[in-house]
Formats: sequence, structure tokens, C-alpha cells
Amino acid sequence: MNISFAERLRSGERLLGTVVTIPAPEVSEVLAGAGYDWIFIDTEHAPIAMRDAQILMQSAGIPCLIRLADDREATIKMALDTGAVGVVVPQVTSAEQAERIVRCCKYPPLGNRGVGVARAQGYGFDFREYVYSANDDTVVVLQIEHIDAVRAIEDIALVPGVNALFVGPYDLSGSLGRLGEVEHFEVQATIERVKNVCEETGRRLGIFAHNVRAGVRYLEQGYTLVAVGGDAGMLGEAARDALAVLKLAKLPGHAGDLDLGATANEDLQMKGT
Repeated sequence: MNISFAERLRSGERLLGTVVTIPAPEVSEVLAGAGYDWIFIDTEHAPIAMRDAQILMQSAGIPCLIRLADDREATIKMALDTGAVGVVVPQVTSAEQAERIVRCCKYPPLGNRGVGVARAQGYGFDFREYVYSANDDTVVVLQIEHIDAVRAIEDIALVPGVNALFVGPYDLSGSLGRLGEVEHFEVQATIERVKNVCEETGRRLGIFAHNVRAGVRYLEQGYTLVAVGGDAGMLGEAARDALAVLKLAKLPGHAGDLDLGATANEDLQMKGT
């Protein structure tokens, strides 16, 4: 039996993902091959057009959520029609905004999503099956990344049709006057407030983790939709770390050998990964 991503999310399964910001199909293909459950395609901050996002999904072959650049109906509709299992909508700060977003994601009678024929509908071959199941299978994720959203968090969480709330710690830290200080106690206390409300209302909780250590901590706290790091960061860190080891190589004629295993282990310990 093929269980949808939405059902896996509803069941409380841990779903581990990572962020894609480089619009190259090889990137999503490699990350899918690494075993991630899902991919977070970022069209808000990265130069990824909707056509690029579709190609990334085709090459990945695993569930993908598209973070949108805005909450317009046309943007939401196009993202879903490309075949995304759902959308991540940034900067949601009120229940009214959340209700409008849900309507844009759902076909009548639950919403007003326009009916089209594109990749999501199998270019027409899977049209009937898709439109009948889409309202259950389409994932609606709202980003909580401003203190105004936290002030309205109970009302936002109770909006029918919302599958998960996804904390954006960096923007949230900025709205608290602590830009980039995601580990500051005030930022973490605010995030904890969102977590508590999700537990009270039965909403699934997601977050972006800037490194593996943070990801482990969030998973142990009960987060189930976790995106850890991203393609550009992984590439940069791997390249930097490899170069650092190479620069430790001894010159010809000098005593001593470089212990690559020990160096790598020490490096991992320093990074907390």
C-alpha cells in the first residue's frame, strides 16, 4: 500500500529533509539518493523559478515541499500543479491569512483551488484520481517566523486544513531583536511556545535546523518535520573541511605522517556533528 506523504505526516512519523537552493537536477537527485524522506525546495530566497522546481522534483523522485515566495493564489496553484506534495508558506501571522491559504490549496467544496491539467494530474492520465484525493493528500505548512505570528499562534493552529506549523528560527530571531541568535534563550523560549501550542492542538511541528546537532535536539523534543542544513552549506563545508585536511599534509622530507582518520574525527567533534 502506497502511503501518502500527508498521511505519514499526520501519523507522526519523523520526516527528515534538507533544503535545496541550487537549481540543478543533479543536486536533488544526489540528496534523494542519500536517503532523505523529503526535500524543501526554496523559491523564496533562492533563484529557483517554478519550472526549475518542477525539474528538481522530477529528478528527486521523492516528496518535495515548495517554499513559496509569497502567499498569492496563483503562486500556490502553480506550485501544486507542478507536482509538489504541498507548500510551505512564509510569514503567516494571522488566522485569516491561514484560512485564505488553505482555501487556495483545496479544491471545492473545501476551497477554491482552480482545476487544471499539469504534472500533478499526470498530464490528464491521472486526473480523476488526483482531484479526488488531493484535498486529503495536499500538505499545507505555514511558517511561523515572526513574533506577531506567535502572538496569534493558538488561532493559527486551529485553522482547519493546516497540516503543520514550521518554525523559521532566523526570521523569528530578527523579529525579537536577536537577529541570527537562534540559540538565545528568548528565541528558544518563543519557539517553545509554538511547540506547546502544536502539542495542545494536535498540529505537527516542523523546523529548520542549521546543523545536525540542532536537528537531533529538535527531533528529541518531538519535532517531526525537520529540514537540516542545505545543499550549498553541505557543499561548502565539505570543500572547506577537505581543503583544511590537505593543507596539513607534510612537505617531502619532513618527519611524521598525517593521520587522516584522527584529523577527520577531531574535525567532526569540533563541528558537533
